[in-house]
Amino acid sequence: MKAAVLCLAFAFFLVGCRTNESPEAQVNDLEITAQLKSKLASDVGVSSVTNISVNSTNGVVTLSGQVDSADNRAKAEAAAKSVPKVVRVVDNLQVAPKPR
Repeated sequence: MKAAVLCLAFAFFLVGCRTNESPEAQVNDLEITAQLKSKLASDVGVSSVTNISVNSTNGVVTLSGQVDSADNRAKAEAAAKSVPKVVRVVDNLQVAPKPR
């Protein structure tokens, strides 16, 4: 009984030490993020890119932050969808017009 509890505790420890991604997936996600940031700079504009956060995990891209128009929001989402190896795009961008 004591050995079974010890084995179970060790199994939980091992599961807790694993990352959610394989090294290959981590490299893919870094490539996706770099390609998308470059594409955003050219499609949406360099000034908007600083307000957009890009996170990629297992090919799922999450966009968050603020853009100044619905058009830029649509451009950012379209840019994300056009990057190779992107599985899905989660658009959490907020439209907030620039203060005058």
